[in-house]
Amino acid sequence: KAYCDANKLCGDIVKVTPSSKVVGDFAQFLVTNKLSYGDVIEKAKTLSFPVSVVEFFQGYLGQPFGGFPEPLRTDIIRDLPRIDVRPGASMEPFDLTKLKADLVAKYGRSIRTVDVISAALYPKVFAEYRDVIEKFGDVSVIPTRYFICKPEVGEEFNIDLEEGVTLIVKFLAVGPLNVATGKREVFFELNGEARAVGVDDRTAAVETVHREKADPSKPGEIGAPMSGVVIEVRAKEGAEVMAGDPICVLSAMKMETIVTSTVAGKVEHVAVKENDSLSPGDLVVRITKE
Repeated sequence: KAYCDANKLCGDIVKVTPSSKVVGDFAQFLVTNKLSYGDVIEKAKTLSFPVSVVEFFQGYLGQPFGGFPEPLRTDIIRDLPRIDVRPGASMEPFDLTKLKADLVAKYGRSIRTVDVISAALYPKVFAEYRDVIEKFGDVSVIPTRYFICKPEVGEEFNIDLEEGVTLIVKFLAVGPLNVATGKREVFFELNGEARAVGVDDRTAAVETVHREKADPSKPGEIGAPMSGVVIEVRAKEGAEVMAGDPICVLSAMKMETIVTSTVAGKVEHVAVKENDSLSPGDLVVRITKE
């Protein structure tokens, strides 16, 4: 139902990457915030929509057949720029040769043509991908099941590095937590030889944080529209903001959402910082309304 509503709100568009992601993000947004089709139409001027949805209505994906639904488009993008022509028409020529040289200088000569295209289209995602490769190596050779979940104690599995080169891994045990380092030793056999590696225990340092909730009856208290991790804080205490100004950016399920101010006024208190995990309704900022 939410996907159908999201598609209808977008104007019943052709759904193929990246437009399919727009509709999917929109649907997740509706479910998370318990919004119906009518709720969005009524409250669009005050809602903080996912970045992909905002950019779609700005025109970054092009013009849908029959145009954008109005006044919804205007209510969503507000004062942001709108593109009413082909998005690439005004773009400066992109220097792929220079980009490849930059990537080779940073990551080495293993850079392929597909890497250059990926970096050109999705620079942030590509950089994150390369960071994983730099830290862990080529994880694509690990069987999917063992990439996602740990094996059972005593379980053995193979990793095929290339034709004729296979690693036989047998999981043995996990050691106690080292409180000083937050690591545990993981014991296993590699091709019959005993090995041990230190692994960060990400649950060891997790503390329960009880966050203040935004009071819906107070327009100046801006709450998180969905669960997510704060990846950027744009509001500063003491700064003047206008309705619609960005407050912070949340990330969840590969979807970024810009939380915006619903009122004009002075930022009295910023309740979050980067990497904080938020639940729906958690206080983000408190604004003294003008």
